[in-house]
Amino acid sequence: MEIVKLVRNNRKSLCILMGLLIFFLGMLAAYGVGVYNDSDQYITMHIHREPLYPLFLALFRTLIGEGYLTAAAAVQNILAAVSVWVLSEYITGRFGLRLWEELLVIGLQLIPHLMTRYVSALGIFLENSVMSEALCIPLFQFYLYFLLRMIYERRRRDGILALLAAFLLSLTRGQMMSTLLIWMVVALFQMLLNRQYRRLALPVVVILAVFGLRSLSTHVYNYAVTGYFMGNTYGQVNTLTNVIYACDPEDGEALEEGSLEREFFDRFYAEADAITANYKYGGNTFTSRIQHLESYHDVLKFQVLEADLSAYYFGLGEIDYYEQSSMSDEMAGIMIRGLLPECFGQWLYDYGLLCVYGFVRSIAVVHPLLNWAALLLYVLAAGLALWQGCRARHREAVWIMGVALLFICANVCATSMTIMCLSRYMIYGFSLFYIALFLLGREWLQDVRKKAAGA
Repeated sequence: MEIVKLVRNNRKSLCILMGLLIFFLGMLAAYGVGVYNDSDQYITMHIHREPLYPLFLALFRTLIGEGYLTAAAAVQNILAAVSVWVLSEYITGRFGLRLWEELLVIGLQLIPHLMTRYVSALGIFLENSVMSEALCIPLFQFYLYFLLRMIYERRRRDGILALLAAFLLSLTRGQMMSTLLIWMVVALFQMLLNRQYRRLALPVVVILAVFGLRSLSTHVYNYAVTGYFMGNTYGQVNTLTNVIYACDPEDGEALEEGSLEREFFDRFYAEADAITANYKYGGNTFTSRIQHLESYHDVLKFQVLEADLSAYYFGLGEIDYYEQSSMSDEMAGIMIRGLLPECFGQWLYDYGLLCVYGFVRSIAVVHPLLNWAALLLYVLAAGLALWQGCRARHREAVWIMGVALLFICANVCATSMTIMCLSRYMIYGFSLFYIALFLLGREWLQDVRKKAAGA
């Protein structure tokens, strides 16, 4: 209802919405639907993929039939346009922004879309693609809208809608489960500020229940699609990849001699060493180490771990793909528990390197000069937020920066646990960070001017 009223009562707002629709649908008309390596897994409802985006595609396939991917891409672009408009209008109203300032906020939200098309190695416009990010990006924008309303308006309805958006995000991409944790942190912080100490357990219980519901939903979905009541597979294999990368040959002694896990380790390590997919081939500089790890992650995972595990379990006979995937994941989990304590120091070092590039890609593009610029921007953002929060009269933008930094940290740390931090995994916090930085700077200038006028 609020959105309908906004359109009816504000011609400027309607023009902005029309402009955004023209932009996104124009990009679809210009470049068409993008089908990539991962697209088939979403179309075929692959066991590795979270359920919401495959169900989204299945809905259009059922309703439209041939040409459904174009219709789905059109809806993705419409959702993206509406989500940018809704968030921009709310921030504009909340902070009293002028037209040029609102256009800046809109532009900051469009930059990640343009970066993946014209700057990133991907070279794709995500909202045109058959990839879960195309649905995840607008869902994240709506999540931010409701989360900010939860923070500023303090209405239960907004908190529930923010939680629902986070739940849908977690069913779209596993890494976005971090949005559930951020919702919990915000709820807890608000309760602490309001001295509602007796209710502090409530957000924790709610999030545990939602995590359980997410797991149940995934199991039910996979049962309906595959006939197996199971979660998504190969998450453990992803994690094992970076563990094997960090291992030395003697680390395998932690696994029982003659056991299947030991046999797999010896084979994995020998094959990884043969193709130089091991940390000792990474070079002596931070840059060469992280570039080597990112270059060899998929090679090590697909050509060594997945190939050997699949060959073994299929070789047992009368095992289908879903059973093989489950067995491979179970074996990977056993090996991680045995090997990680042995190689933890090296694994942690590599993990830190992955996080460094993740933090850079969250707000910039990896480059020797831009890496340092990103660090300075983080220092500036944190320092300005602390200053505003402790000393200034205007503190509303501090909340947005707090959410931005919290999300970036959670997203980077969660993603680095299993895979490298590619740009398309990191773009979610980009616009929020720069919007928050702009609003912080704007509030700081307002305080300076007021103090100067008072003097």
